[in-house]
Amino acid sequence: MNIKPLFDRVLLLPEESEKETKSGIILPTAAQEKSQIATVIAVGQGGEVDGKKIAIQVKKGDKVLYSKYAGTEISMDNKKYVILRQTDILAIVE
Repeated sequence: MNIKPLFDRVLLLPEESEKETKSGIILPTAAQEKSQIATVIAVGQGGEVDGKKIAIQVKKGDKVLYSKYAGTEISMDNKKYVILRQTDILAIVE
């Protein structure tokens, strides 16, 4: 199955969360923090939102930092993705 985001939306594949601390303590699932860094998988074509032209600033393959509670999580092919608006992306990680 292929997902093609619409308008100013972006499909991300979040990095795995830390499963143990640097000192070797294994964290239970409830204590693991959700990663806010992800790889861009697909982008929409941009468009007009509230009368303003929106240009897409990220491209496929970029590594980005996004808002903690942004977007909608979806599962596909045993992987968890996040689809969100481009405005929920805070920065490109280089």
